[in-house]
Amino acid sequence: MEGTEQLTFDAVLSAIDDFVWGLPTIILILATGILLTIRLKGMQFTKLTLGFKSMFKKSDSAGKGELSPFAALCTALSATIGTGNIVGVATAIAEGGPGALFWMWFAALLGTATKYTECMLALKYRSHAEDGHILGGPFYTIEKGMKERTGISWKWLAVLFAVFGVCVGLFGIGTFTQISGITTAVKNAFDSEGRNIAFSLFGDEYTWSVVISGLIVTFFVALVLIGGLKRISKVAEKVVPAMAVIYVFLGLSVLLMNATKIPDAFAVIFRNAFGMRAVAGGAMGFVMKQITESMQKGIARGIFSNEAGLGSAPIAASAAKVEEPVEQGLVSMLGTFIDTIIICTMTGLAIVIAFYSGADANYEHGLKGIELTSAAFSRVLGGDGKSVQFLLMICLVFFAFTTILGWNYYSEKCLEYLTNGNLTVVKVFRWLYIAAVFIGPYFTISQVWQIADITNALMAIPNCISLIVLSGIAARETESFFKRKNSL
Repeated sequence: MEGTEQLTFDAVLSAIDDFVWGLPTIILILATGILLTIRLKGMQFTKLTLGFKSMFKKSDSAGKGELSPFAALCTALSATIGTGNIVGVATAIAEGGPGALFWMWFAALLGTATKYTECMLALKYRSHAEDGHILGGPFYTIEKGMKERTGISWKWLAVLFAVFGVCVGLFGIGTFTQISGITTAVKNAFDSEGRNIAFSLFGDEYTWSVVISGLIVTFFVALVLIGGLKRISKVAEKVVPAMAVIYVFLGLSVLLMNATKIPDAFAVIFRNAFGMRAVAGGAMGFVMKQITESMQKGIARGIFSNEAGLGSAPIAASAAKVEEPVEQGLVSMLGTFIDTIIICTMTGLAIVIAFYSGADANYEHGLKGIELTSAAFSRVLGGDGKSVQFLLMICLVFFAFTTILGWNYYSEKCLEYLTNGNLTVVKVFRWLYIAAVFIGPYFTISQVWQIADITNALMAIPNCISLIVLSGIAARETESFFKRKNSL
């Protein structure tokens, strides 16, 4: 797409993105996290270690579910640890400045309480189908919990959430962004100059590396999806920890080799987050604009990455074989900490060190996505950069592949709720999902991320509303659990 058509389509997407990620949505998401942090007495800080202790606990024999607590967490992480950690952070910083990383942290710290609450409530209000499989997720929390709390039917809001959940999987986090990230990373590693052109489409040229990698990923996605949840969880249990360790090792290498530059990088991040760069430059009129852009991109990409408040992780958490909802909530909230506070921070600091701090700071580098992350890692590690590009490509391929699988599961559960368990519709959707993976590489990076941002916000809004309404129930359940635990 180019010329007037591309500009028009991009302009429409940009306008919708700015609208749905306007101040009301940002306030709603932050207010939800603040309210839950207060009502839960800051448990994301006081109970974090307990979450790690509970992570490897054996499945509760008295609990009814399909997955162990660790498998449920890995299934959720398989959908969260993806392109958001490598590409999303880079895109946020490129578009919102280094300050976007601060707002990712801020949203994640609040979002940890949000993640705990939404997952705990999903277990509290889950039910079982006639064939024994679990029915759980925010749609049941909204339908059952909000009716219990208010005496009014909120079925329409649950339906709205499920519709948006299908859209996020089919058009947002699940397909377009992931396959686009994979094919771009492969192209960057094997044909960065774009010499081997396969064909042109709407004026854009696509290399053989993009076409072939897209076809290969689509093929393997189709193979795994036929196996359903248990195959997805088995893949996730093996791949997620391995790929996280590889990327953390690479990220730690970058930071340890540049340890003396980290304090300056933090200073740049904090100054930029509050418009201090604009002040220093004498552009007082742009201070609020810089802060707003940093907040918007940081919070939007943060939610894309860790999905706190989005309502996706509760779908996997509801399948955990535990009796106490609070216990799985503690395990599930680790996802936000691992995803954003650890993995995204490594990516963000590497980029800030390479391009935004020091005497040779370059805010106008013109790089985005995987190219920015790859260039940053190569720059701070030294060498020709080829080995770094290859390692990043491997990490991104596995990150994104498991995210594709995890979001297919989420989307199918949303569709199952909408169709009252009509498996024929679900099977048809599975092929549509595979088709979306197939066409994903042929959208531009800006279009892919704007579509993802829009669908994310639409999904988060009904979920956050339900969490605010049910915050009192979450606080009482949590307090009751710890009283019983401490009395033993």
